[in-house]
Amino acid sequence: MKRILIVLSVLALAACKKDFLDRQPLSDIDPGSFFNNEKDLTLYTTSFYAMLPANEIYSNDLSSDNVEPAVIGDVVAGRTVVQTDAASAQWTWSDLRNINYFLANYGRAAVSDSIKAHYAGIARFFRAFFYFTKVQRFGDVPWYSQPLEANSPELFDGRDPRTLVVDSIIADLDYAAANIKTAKNTSRITKWAALAMKARVCLFEGTYRIYHPEINAGGGEQLLQKSIDAAKQVMESGLYKLYSTNNPTVDYVNLFSADVANADEYILARIFDRTLSKTHQANGQFLTSTLSAPGLTKTLINSYLMIDGTPFSSQTNYATMPYWEEVKNRDPRLSQTIRTPGYKRIGTTASLVPDYANAMTGYQCIKFVTGTDQDGNNTNTNDLPIFRFAEVLLNYAEAKAELHQFSQADADASVNLIRRRAGMPDMQVATLTVDPLLQAEYNITDPIILEVRRERRVELAIEGFRYQDLMRWKRGPLLAAEFKGAYFPGIGTYDLNGDGKNDLAIVDTKPATPDKTLQYFVLNPDRALSEGDKGNLIIHPLAKTPKTFIDPKHYLFPLPLTELLLNTNLAQNPGWEQ
Repeated sequence: MKRILIVLSVLALAACKKDFLDRQPLSDIDPGSFFNNEKDLTLYTTSFYAMLPANEIYSNDLSSDNVEPAVIGDVVAGRTVVQTDAASAQWTWSDLRNINYFLANYGRAAVSDSIKAHYAGIARFFRAFFYFTKVQRFGDVPWYSQPLEANSPELFDGRDPRTLVVDSIIADLDYAAANIKTAKNTSRITKWAALAMKARVCLFEGTYRIYHPEINAGGGEQLLQKSIDAAKQVMESGLYKLYSTNNPTVDYVNLFSADVANADEYILARIFDRTLSKTHQANGQFLTSTLSAPGLTKTLINSYLMIDGTPFSSQTNYATMPYWEEVKNRDPRLSQTIRTPGYKRIGTTASLVPDYANAMTGYQCIKFVTGTDQDGNNTNTNDLPIFRFAEVLLNYAEAKAELHQFSQADADASVNLIRRRAGMPDMQVATLTVDPLLQAEYNITDPIILEVRRERRVELAIEGFRYQDLMRWKRGPLLAAEFKGAYFPGIGTYDLNGDGKNDLAIVDTKPATPDKTLQYFVLNPDRALSEGDKGNLIIHPLAKTPKTFIDPKHYLFPLPLTELLLNTNLAQNPGWEQ
């Protein structure tokens, strides 16, 4: 067993995800017979950890411009519809009721005030976590700080302004940071997890308010300063650093494939252990064609700098470089994120090229992929990051950049630590110039903000951040762009790894007697090259309807019809009224 985990009782495991109008097993506990001692507080708060993401950490990027899967998702395509029921719309509140029930009753325990405050801090962390996901999805939501019953009149309140909700989230996180124990623990909520969460929330909301003037919510700059202050507390604690063995060619990939979360860099992890039947499916996600076949996109690959720190776009023929050329002399994190020539699975000696059945763009993800012993269905046991120190550094850097306060000292304390781990040259603030690729992508001209966003996209690729980053930056139209794969100069056979043997054939039709040594990428009828007889791989050239992104409609999700009918005080989000 990787570590000792608290085993939940049948009572806690029985908690199910229904609407909060239904009474839940946890919140049905008689307070007089349960909230008696620290064991009870531990048992109850342990149930909250099921709220943390698991597979979503890497699968959420399928709803972003980082990934082109075999089937375009509804969110990326702009096909989201108004759901009828609360569960389908993710307008569910049972987790919140369980948290609030605990907060209403934990004070009964016969323990010291500091112990009570510690567990209350954990509960308030999870309430903040719960509400942050709701604000990201819906904007304004009703704020409930007490457990409600089926006949509670508050159930028929309207939505509270996101400003009130975010202020309440921050208050919960401030309480958590002030009262939760300070010891490091990758599997438990700590003071440092609360601060990392505060830095994330305040960066998100601060930039959202700046780039979304239509919501008429001020205070963006103040929130960015709160993000800086929270991140700085983690940075100055001396407890965390970036994982490194001074081997930049493998440190990045090894961080994510390691079975046990690295305690230097992981502030909080989702823990997996086969002996406890806690596993996930990273290997299946990126190695099995039936699980979305997620190929990474050309714009993500373009984001990686050259090894000398210059933009890829500074290469005169960058737009027409084939795969085996474009991956040379790049940021070492590129070869630790996708299969590049010479790639070998962990613990094996065979060199592997990209598998176009599993990544039709030609860019096959290797991040979070472990050894072949975990290639079965849902058998990964490598812990997954919820908060890691690199994100804290990037949150600090971005908030500073957005406030136009980013100095060379700030770069050295944040971005350059990340670049040095990767074996990349330092960012030199005084000499930064605008990369035209980034300028077109983000529609801004500030070279510091552009470079910080580049670093964020590269370092946090496939960790579930990209969709919400686009939403807060008001760059939703990037989802509606045509996603492209690797460039090929035409139909024919190609040696992908330079070993003198052809690996891939791009053909209009697969031959009757195929060469068993080749992969075949068949263009007709539903694949294409972007320029007809040459160009970038296009995976969905015949999509029945073009992708769309409607501003402001698609920046928020719709409330479910049933809730709008039950509670006439609820108002639908803009654009979803019909």
